[in-house]
Amino acid sequence: MQKERHNLTRRSISSRQETKKPQHRIEVSAGGLVFKKTDRGIFVAMLQDSFGNWTFPKGHVRRRRESRQRAAEREIKEELGLSELKFVRPLGQIDIWFRDRFVFKGKMVHKFIHYFLFEAPVNAKLIVPEAKEKGEKIQAVAWVPLQNVVKQSSYRDMNPIIQKSLQLLRK
Repeated sequence: MQKERHNLTRRSISSRQETKKPQHRIEVSAGGLVFKKTDRGIFVAMLQDSFGNWTFPKGHVRRRRESRQRAAEREIKEELGLSELKFVRPLGQIDIWFRDRFVFKGKMVHKFIHYFLFEAPVNAKLIVPEAKEKGEKIQAVAWVPLQNVVKQSSYRDMNPIIQKSLQLLRK
């Protein structure tokens, strides 16, 4: 009778599965809620995105070249034309899932978006940027009265960030 030999180097069933590339992309973005104080009250900068939804400026963090806060400032300048911003504080992070329609068409994306609160000068003017060949197109920009921001915002996943900023601004 022959003794059965055990192969100690044999991989377990779970480790035999082929390593596949993830079925989704992971992206990190940063954005900002920008407000200005006027004699008529506090106003928040918003933009209308490619889908006709009202939201806030955000975009990808450039790897190894910028912090999340700097990425938010850059995106605000690119998407709203605002500069000379005063950093107030971080507002937190949300994560969303969506199917990309622009660059990686059809690919699922898990995006982590870090938001920051900034103050703009009282005389700050918003500018609609020129459309890029690839990517989203901003349709409109507006200063929205503080009391209308929740109602104007199209994306419900932004509510915790908006509520936090409202609490800070109403103090």
